[in-house]
Amino acid sequence: MQRASRLTRELSLLATEPPPGITCWQNGQLDDLRAQILGGVDTPYEKGIFNLEITVPERYPFEPPKIRFLTPIYHPNIDSAGRICLDVLKLPPKGAWRPSLNISTLLTSIQLLMAEPNPDDPLMANISSEYKYNKQLFLQNAREWTEKYAGQ
Repeated sequence: MQRASRLTRELSLLATEPPPGITCWQNGQLDDLRAQILGGVDTPYEKGIFNLEITVPERYPFEPPKIRFLTPIYHPNIDSAGRICLDVLKLPPKGAWRPSLNISTLLTSIQLLMAEPNPDDPLMANISSEYKYNKQLFLQNAREWTEKYAGQ
C-alpha cells in the first residue's frame, strides 16, 4: 500500500512539476511507466526525444526501479539493450540507491549522464575509448544516431 501511494504522489508531482526536458506517465499499470527525456542543448543528443521504460519493483522504494532506454542511443554508459550503467540505479554496496531518492531524481540523473558520460565506467568499451581518444568521431556518431533514432 505504501508503494502505491508513494508512486501515485510521485507521478502526480511529475505531471504538475516535471524536471525540465523530462516527462513521465503510467503505461497501463501503476508499476509500468514510460518516460521521455529531451536531449540537452549543446550535447550530441540535442533535439532528440528518448523514450525510456521504467519498471517499479514490489519492494520500491527499498529497491530501485529498473530503467532502460527504448530509443537506441550512442553512449558509453548505455548498451544496445538500453541498459544504463549508473550508480543510483543499483543497490549498495556497489550502487548508491537510497529510498529517499525518487523517479524524478533518477530521470534527472540519467539526463545528466547523457550530457556528461562517464567513460571510466563504461558498458560499451568501444564507444568509451572513442569518447576518450577521438571525441570528434564520438560526437559525430552520437549526433547521427540521435537524428536517425530520436529525431522527431
